[in-house]
Amino acid sequence: MIECRLAEASVLKKIVEALKDLVTDAAFEFSENGLQLQAMDSSHVSLCYLQLLSTGFEHFRCDKESSLGVSLPNLAKVLKCANNDDTLTLKAKDEPDVISLVFESKKQDCIKDFDMKLMDLEQEQLAIPDTEYKSKVTIPADEFRRIIADLQVLGDTCKITAEKAGVRFAVEGDVGKANITLKPGEAADEEGGKSVNIDVEEAVELRFALRYLNYFAKATPLAESVELSMSKDVPLLVEYKMGEIGAIQYYLAPKIDEEDEE
Repeated sequence: MIECRLAEASVLKKIVEALKDLVTDAAFEFSENGLQLQAMDSSHVSLCYLQLLSTGFEHFRCDKESSLGVSLPNLAKVLKCANNDDTLTLKAKDEPDVISLVFESKKQDCIKDFDMKLMDLEQEQLAIPDTEYKSKVTIPADEFRRIIADLQVLGDTCKITAEKAGVRFAVEGDVGKANITLKPGEAADEEGGKSVNIDVEEAVELRFALRYLNYFAKATPLAESVELSMSKDVPLLVEYKMGEIGAIQYYLAPKIDEEDEE
């Protein structure tokens, strides 16, 4: 038996919106410690990893480890039926063929109950390497989203350079080129939100597909800041930490220059 309750349905709404365009079908892995999801996109270029801790739920019960395969686009449609401040309860029996979602209004005067069919997914769990990154950059999540949106106008590849002096996002395409640099300690948003923090042991410069960075930026509503971790020749780690409830991580392989392949 699985039964877990979130104080606000908006939390799962935002999570599914952050994943559904990148991954269509995925398995929710339930255990006594919480809920996990790991999946690669169809091109096998990026990997996403979600962890929701049992302590982040109002109530969490998982009698035995279970893997529930779901269609994320369909789950997003069901979640749109809930108000953001509704209480959300997920339920599933042992060996289930459906997962139940119960939305309850704050005044408890409206209860919506949905059963969504589960999918039989055979997904191999990949071992995420424990990498010692040479550079870590923390910037306001809203600013990261704006940067990626701005650069997509000019090209499809973003070169990210992390140095002690700052982090630079650059793009060059048929329309033109652009460079956006953030320096440490600066509050990137006018409201004086989270500032830029740079921890660079070794300068790193890598190129990534803007299309995937744009998918990752959809997680912006989940956290105030985003952490970018990079090292030469290893995937970029983009992490949004959601306070006490958990985190969502994206891994993206760098693009290889033709010169490097020769």
